[in-house]
Amino acid sequence: MPAQRERQPWPMKWVAVAILAVIVPYTYLTLHYRRPEKAFEPYHDMKDRANTLRLLSAGFQRITLAAERPADPSRAGGSAPVSAAAGGVPGALHETLVEPPLLPAEIARVSAAPAANSLLAYPIDLTCSQPDNKQQLAGAQAYVREHEIWIAPEFERLAGNLLSRTRETTARLTFPPGALKPGRYRVTLLGANASKTWTLEVK
Repeated sequence: MPAQRERQPWPMKWVAVAILAVIVPYTYLTLHYRRPEKAFEPYHDMKDRANTLRLLSAGFQRITLAAERPADPSRAGGSAPVSAAAGGVPGALHETLVEPPLLPAEIARVSAAPAANSLLAYPIDLTCSQPDNKQQLAGAQAYVREHEIWIAPEFERLAGNLLSRTRETTARLTFPPGALKPGRYRVTLLGANASKTWTLEVK
């Protein structure tokens, strides 16, 4: 009975070529045709849509602000007279939002220009404090209705045993160019216990 020939394994170079022949086109197609949008988050997306509809129905315009945490922020192009205001989300806005934002405990300092060009960005420097080290700045939203602007710095709770380095946060919030229409506004930067307010002239 003749001996059967043993099957020889493929040389490694051909295995490598076969792997590359599959991986390279797959990687290209995935990167080229992947949708740029973030993944669908049902609860978050549905809540955001409900918020948008309720805000529009109540006459609010919502503007997403850029939120940065510079180590050594410069003054935001001038200093409008700033006064203290009551803390918390105003009644009309509180009734409209599906879920109120997690605000800083107190707005300690604000530096903002008293006037702005409607075609340019409008920055606001602020310092705010928290009751503990379990929260960090996640973003900011502005809510505009008629001649009132309420700005809500939004914080999020840190997971697990993570802690922020300090209870005080220094940040810069910036309105994008073209977000504000010409007019005179009362701007209120919201804190849970203490807010700050000033007058802004947009030209």
